[in-house]
Amino acid sequence: MGSDGEGSDSAAEWCAVALDHLVADRPEAALTAARRAIALDQAGEWAHRLASLAFERLGGDPESVQQAVREAEQAARLAPGSWQARLRLGAVLRRVPGRFREAAAHIAAAGRFAPEEPGPHALAGDLALLRGEHRRAAAAYLAALHRDGAHAGARVNYGLTLLCWDPPRAHHDPAWTIDPRETGRARRALEVWSRQARLLPAAAIAVSGALVVTGPLPDVPLGLPGLIVIVLLGSLTVRQARRVRVWSVVPVMLGRDRWLGLSVATAGIACAAYTAALFVPVADPLWAGLAGIVLLNAPALAALRVLSEAWRGHPVRALAQLSMAYGERTARRDLSVTLWIVLARVWSVLVALVLTALVVHPAGGLAALVVPYLLARVRVRGGLAGLGAVRADRWLAAAVALTCTAALACAVAAAASGAAALASGGAWPGPAASGPAASGVAAAAVTPGGERVAAWAWRVALGGSAAVVVVFLLRAVRAWWRGAPGPWRASLIMAEPAMEGADPPVTLTPEVRQALTFSRDVVLACAGALGPMALAVGAVTSISASGELRLIAGEEAWEAAERDPRVAVFASGRPHPRLWVEVRGVALADPDSDVLRVTPKQVVVGEYPGRHQRR
Repeated sequence: MGSDGEGSDSAAEWCAVALDHLVADRPEAALTAARRAIALDQAGEWAHRLASLAFERLGGDPESVQQAVREAEQAARLAPGSWQARLRLGAVLRRVPGRFREAAAHIAAAGRFAPEEPGPHALAGDLALLRGEHRRAAAAYLAALHRDGAHAGARVNYGLTLLCWDPPRAHHDPAWTIDPRETGRARRALEVWSRQARLLPAAAIAVSGALVVTGPLPDVPLGLPGLIVIVLLGSLTVRQARRVRVWSVVPVMLGRDRWLGLSVATAGIACAAYTAALFVPVADPLWAGLAGIVLLNAPALAALRVLSEAWRGHPVRALAQLSMAYGERTARRDLSVTLWIVLARVWSVLVALVLTALVVHPAGGLAALVVPYLLARVRVRGGLAGLGAVRADRWLAAAVALTCTAALACAVAAAASGAAALASGGAWPGPAASGPAASGVAAAAVTPGGERVAAWAWRVALGGSAAVVVVFLLRAVRAWWRGAPGPWRASLIMAEPAMEGADPPVTLTPEVRQALTFSRDVVLACAGALGPMALAVGAVTSISASGELRLIAGEEAWEAAERDPRVAVFASGRPHPRLWVEVRGVALADPDSDVLRVTPKQVVVGEYPGRHQRR
């Protein structure tokens, strides 16, 4: 048979072809091969799993997702004890609005059927991460990595939990039955209102402040124009409120998405401050305070968000995880964004040290030497020594170089200030110097040489710190223009499951089938209430084409299977007396047929010792 499967009448061979196409990222060809396999064997659950995965990869449109769900449900019906079928069904159901909890149940079942496999744990972590449950997600990813340290998806997503990453729809709980488009529409309306509620009063206050400078104003500063602004704000509020159709979940949305909630709250504060300012004379200091609240509302919120996102989570530990999965494209993207987050944190430390040296005491500038040390520690602890992550992003490399230059210049300025003062027989200058002496420039003015060195060093420190911001903005504009990932948290993405639930099922050879069917000594090993136990099986009534066993067993076996579905079936005596067969699998009760259905996970065949093995 060729690589395209032509000339074959075997469903298994067509499934193998479909799997090869999926590995090569050819979902159309994979779907064609999977359909040929289904046509040859309607009871083959593997073909339905592969068809489901192919439909899912064809695109995110609702029709493809629904087709993927139907194929996965058919696979689960054909083999309810297959952990791979349950995992495939759970993976695709999480994309269907309103069926998130059902997806979690199927993934939990897959983990119960095959706790030794990393896939169910990794997908359980994905569900928790999508809900913002970082601790639960981290525990699931660590369980997956404990079973397979090379699981790239689990490692990348574990790095996201260390960053306390929020999913794109942070306002929406995937477990809600509400359509995410409705909550998305409500979020956009709230965002637009909060933006308008901050911008309009700020513009009015700015105009009134300009009029204060250029000419007199009445005691009530805004008068009729101010009331017009209030009426306009009310009209905008009513307009946006009509777009929100899910008011019952809005409080929960604001609690889940903290920045949305803070934006709405601060917009309300700005409106209240503006309304109060209408009845306060301009000459009153209270008016200036209210105007400051209105004008500085948005900048303060933006600064708070930048600092909060820079100092949230454990980015260095996340770098260590992402660097171990650097071969994956998602890992490389997330690692680059995480490096910008680390740089933002280090830069904020540098700015704090520079400002301390400028305002409090020049000696504080010597502490800026810690910045290059911190960057070196990030390189070692983040596992970046052998990676070209920094070199791959020239903007990031430039920002790192500018940060180190500014830090060294700050330390040089502080040392020059102190050396000049000590050379002249005085003490190290303090913050009591007049005027710009607090900046350290005039503090080094004891000698002309010290003044020049310190002045230029402080200029370099301040200029380098400002240049880092310029580089960041240029990098952000470039990413926005090209539609590429930007250097901000919103560019972090999850690693999607690669081929979960696509592996072939365990097949039974004719020899094993014969041994199980004709043996009179069939034993079921399972977990009893007090520990492992072995129970006699009445008979193996049938074995399906996919290898599923149907056993007649007593009530005790049914109870044990319900307690723990992992069982082992032993048979011996056929086709020759010394042969024994062990089938390890998952047992589920079928009340309609009054049998236990055992889906194989592993088959072991051996021979009892005899005289032929004496040597």
